[in-house]
Amino acid sequence: MRRLRPLPILILALATAFGSPVLAQDAALGANVDSLINYAKTRNPEYAAMQAEAEASGERVTPAGALPDPKFRTELRDITRMGEQSATLAPNRVGSTRYLLMQDIPWFGKRDLKREIAELEADGAKGRALGTWADVAGRIKVNFAQLYFVHRNEQLTREILDLMTRLEKVAQVRYSGGLAAQQDVIRAQVEQTNMRNELIALETEQHHLHARLNALLARPSNAPLQEPAQLRKLPTPVALDYATLEERVRTRNPQLFADESKIKAAEKSRDLTYKNRYPDFTLGVSPIQYQSAIKEWELMVELNIPLQQSSRRAQERESESMLNAARSRKEATTNQVSAELAEALAGIEAARRTENLLANSLLPQAELTFKAALAGYETGKVDFATLLDAQRQIRQARQNQLKAQVDAQMRLAEIERLLGEDL
Repeated sequence: MRRLRPLPILILALATAFGSPVLAQDAALGANVDSLINYAKTRNPEYAAMQAEAEASGERVTPAGALPDPKFRTELRDITRMGEQSATLAPNRVGSTRYLLMQDIPWFGKRDLKREIAELEADGAKGRALGTWADVAGRIKVNFAQLYFVHRNEQLTREILDLMTRLEKVAQVRYSGGLAAQQDVIRAQVEQTNMRNELIALETEQHHLHARLNALLARPSNAPLQEPAQLRKLPTPVALDYATLEERVRTRNPQLFADESKIKAAEKSRDLTYKNRYPDFTLGVSPIQYQSAIKEWELMVELNIPLQQSSRRAQERESESMLNAARSRKEATTNQVSAELAEALAGIEAARRTENLLANSLLPQAELTFKAALAGYETGKVDFATLLDAQRQIRQARQNQLKAQVDAQMRLAEIERLLGEDL
């Protein structure tokens, strides 16, 4: 027998040890929504792009408050020495050489304002990045809830299909004994055909949802996902108090945070525009060389004269209008977010009450009705149409219960998107 070499065995062991966590993580994707969100947070390209933009905005802070680069100028004067020689570019042979070093200096406070504006714009970029992640996480939660609904609805349809198969056998036995019409058997077969057609539609919808989730996870569209095992537990009614959540939304909503940063940046931009009424300076020092020695020194001060008052007044009015626009935009966002929060809370409460009603009242009643109809059909007291109606009532009640659960999850995802964090 051929013995394995130690080196290949070591390589195989290391590959298994380091590769198994990744494989295990990929294999566990889809069982619950948390695994999908944790996977997407480090891989979703949309969120990664917004993070990169936020980082780029943060890097603009230092340049915004820095002084401009200094300027250097060299002037060769009298390069022919009053016509005594041919033109030359050698500093020690011309009449004189003037070296000028200049530095532009903005008016007092302008650099600080520019730096503060850049900082606020960086904060706004961070808020937009957080908003992008909240939106991506919300879409993952919604798609997971829809996938759970489709998966459970497929299971329910297969259970009912199995039940219809048994009912068809009952109808065939009664038809063979002359106790029922052949139409009962045909109705059972038609019902099974309709359910198989529904299964095809459910499988197609499941494929679409898989592709959407994989796109959010930056995976190939046909990458496998585990079957959704369970939905998240809903928060208690106390945790869904409107006043408390509204206050949290006003302070933590990423869009409102970005809008507030825009307001503060607009205020600083207005202040900077008003400071443009004052001139900027340019300071310079200039040594003058004669032959091979520096024999003169000059100092220079230059400033711009702000004479274009109509242009500056227009810029000031523009800055005021931009500030008003930023404030109005935040007010509109606040109203929209508050309305969406109220709608989501009402929806989750309605879904909770609907599920309780279905689970505790309608579904038990439908099951009792079906059992009574099945017993009546077997004894010939109830026709097959009544039995089918009873079966449909059970199926409808279960689907509505499942739909209420999923609707509550989707409303919860909307609330968490508005908050920018999980409840």
